[in-house]
This record gives sequence, C-alpha cells and structure tokens, in this order.
Amino acid sequence: MGDLNIEAIERYRNNFLREVEERVEEGHWVKMCMQCGVCSGSCPFGPHWAHPPQEIFMLIRAGRREEVLTSDSMWMCTSCYNCVVRCPRQLPITQIMHGLATYAHRLGLAPKNQPTRKFSVQFWENCTKTGRVNELKLTLGLYFSDGLVAGIKKAWALRHIGFGLLRAKRLNPLELIKGHECKDKKGIHAMLKKAYEIENRRKGFTS
Repeated sequence: MGDLNIEAIERYRNNFLREVEERVEEGHWVKMCMQCGVCSGSCPFGPHWAHPPQEIFMLIRAGRREEVLTSDSMWMCTSCYNCVVRCPRQLPITQIMHGLATYAHRLGLAPKNQPTRKFSVQFWENCTKTGRVNELKLTLGLYFSDGLVAGIKKAWALRHIGFGLLRAKRLNPLELIKGHECKDKKGIHAMLKKAYEIENRRKGFTS
C-alpha cells in the first residue's frame, strides 16, 4: 500500500465523500447527483460500464472507497460529454470521472492492465520528456507493452495503418534515434514541477 494511500486513509477515516470532495477534480459535485441515470443512458459505452457514473456517485456516498478506486469504470470515459449536456443538474460528470481515474492512479489503486490507463501513462511520459510527442516511440511502446510476440502480431495486423502514417509523414523511422522536441525542455520540466507543487498544496497532499 503506497504512502499517499495510507495518508489518505488516515486523514479521512471512513469519510470517502469528503475525500473525493477535497482531492478529486470537481468532486464537490458528487453529492448533487439525484440518481436519475440519464448519464448512463446517454453514454455510448453505457452497457459496458461495471459501474455507470450515477452508481459510482452512489458508491462514493456509501463509503465504498476500495470498490470505487480499484474499478476500471472511470477509465471507460471517452470524453464525449453526452452526460454533461443531458444531466438535469448540469454536473461536470466527465471531469469527475477523469478526476477519479487520476486520483486512483496517483494512489496506486488503478487497475494496472487497464488499456486506457496504460495508454495515458505512456502518452504522458512520452510527451513530457521532450515537450513533444514522439509518435514512433509511443506506437512501439503500445504495441510491445504486452511482450515481443504480441507486439509483432499487433504491428502486423495494423501494418496498413502504419504504412499510411509513414506515407503521410506522421511516422518517421529516424525518431527512434532522436525525435522532434521543444527547445526549452528544462523550462517545460520546471513548469510541470511547479504545477505539481501547486496542485499538491491545493489538494492537501503531504507526500
């Protein structure tokens, strides 16, 4: 169990709703959900959610911390905003879902092999290293994340897309050696470090 998770458990002691309100982006809106189910009915992935949004909100208010934070439901959100547009109380449901996913990941509770989580982590690490996305390294990282054989099979199955990207100059083999990058990488890293510090203070993280 990670230090941040232990600290959160000690600090909030059976008050998961308050934890979400204070540490999850837009979490203070959760208590406003009236359980109408419009968000779930509006979601294109609705039938595939283990816990649709209004159920996630109900579980939060019921204090089911581990069930919520270890769920892959939040990672199913595609940011289509149908739920936000149709919510009769105008809750920022998409932001809350992403906020819960980010919080679960930060605590080390997010499901490790969830595809959206894996992509998010790889994309962020790829992008923040140089300030620009290295499409070739990102693609290869995704293909071979499950091993060499699986990566070769995946690359072969999607070879037509790959060749199309090469022809459109969206993939460059030379980026394996050195990709395009921003001039002031140190400045970007300093900016991100400062942003983390501000967010930590705002959300009350002590470690």
